Amino acid sequence: MGGESVEAHHSEIRILKEIAELLNEGTEINGLLSEVLAKLLHVTGLSSGWIFLVEPDGKHMLAAKENLPHALAYNDCEPMCTGDCWCLDRYNNGRLQKATNIIECKRIESALAMKREDTNGLTHHATIPLRAGNEKFGILNVGAPNKTHFEPEELALLESIAFQIGTALKRIKLIEVEQETALTAERNRLARDLHDSVSQLLFSLRLTARGGAEMTADKETKETFTYIQDLAQEALSEMRALIWQLRPRGLENGITSALLDYGQMLGLKVEPEVSGVISLPGKVEEALWRIGQEALANCKKHSGQEKVLLRLSMEAHQVEMLISDCGNGFYYDDKQGEIPTLGLQSMKKRAEHLKGQFKLKSSPDKGTTIQIIIPV
Repeated sequence: MGGESVEAHHSEIRILKEIAELLNEGTEINGLLSEVLAKLLHVTGLSSGWIFLVEPDGKHMLAAKENLPHALAYNDCEPMCTGDCWCLDRYNNGRLQKATNIIECKRIESALAMKREDTNGLTHHATIPLRAGNEKFGILNVGAPNKTHFEPEELALLESIAFQIGTALKRIKLIEVEQETALTAERNRLARDLHDSVSQLLFSLRLTARGGAEMTADKETKETFTYIQDLAQEALSEMRALIWQLRPRGLENGITSALLDYGQMLGLKVEPEVSGVISLPGKVEEALWRIGQEALANCKKHSGQEKVLLRLSMEAHQVEMLISDCGNGFYYDDKQGEIPTLGLQSMKKRAEHLKGQFKLKSSPDKGTTIQIIIPV
């Protein structure tokens, strides 16, 4: 028995080592979870597994799956991506604190109730929370055909692996924050360089051209200097707009103030309507700022109107931003057409990256309205 115990201990150490090596190398969450789940099933001899990542608001996403029975995998894993289940309920209400031995699978039971016979003998699974300290990320579920009991040693091993996964998830999230911070710092540096060098050169060129136009009496030469002056002024305006995009000065005074100042710089008359207390997390505020910049720039380029409505409201744990003009507009059918330009697609991606919604309404000669709703 002693020899078997030592051998089992060595096996556990090997399993933990192999999975730790995978987790230490990974930098992309979904791909990493799929690899780790496949390795876990291989080394433990279990047949099926899946990982749910759970947001703080309780919304879950199927982040990884391995060898699911067809009853759970059909139609692009629709049974796994819709509805709730007992393991998620326990996780969300705080009752799932450690590896739990066999939970009857509500999703499998639903398949059996539909008289599906392609469950591959899977009826139960063990559920283990993914966590690092007090921070929770989701749950790991594993099972095997006709397996209705996990030994304490098996649960302890699964819990150790789950802690490893949770720690890796926290590490990756911290790396993402560091990368965003570094990117912001680099944007600020580039903005300073552009302001200190290129903008100053364009300003000097504009003054020189104006001086040349005032000094010469030749009509054609004066027109040339005036043309150079106008070009320099246009380039200077474009450079200032670019610097604003790289380094959002004024954002420290709030998103409304920043967008009003940006619209004024573009020559637009922005009419603000603000309701609720607009106090936003940094990521949400920056996303609205970037979306607002793109929307106001589109108004300037395409609407043919100077007047723009900016509406910001905060209620029921969500912020809504609406930017609307009564200008030229364009044909768009949200039921049939795709988002027509890269700028609009970028706005949509920014909103959806924060679990938000992007809504576009436009028609010829009736203006364009962009609505963004982001949960806070």
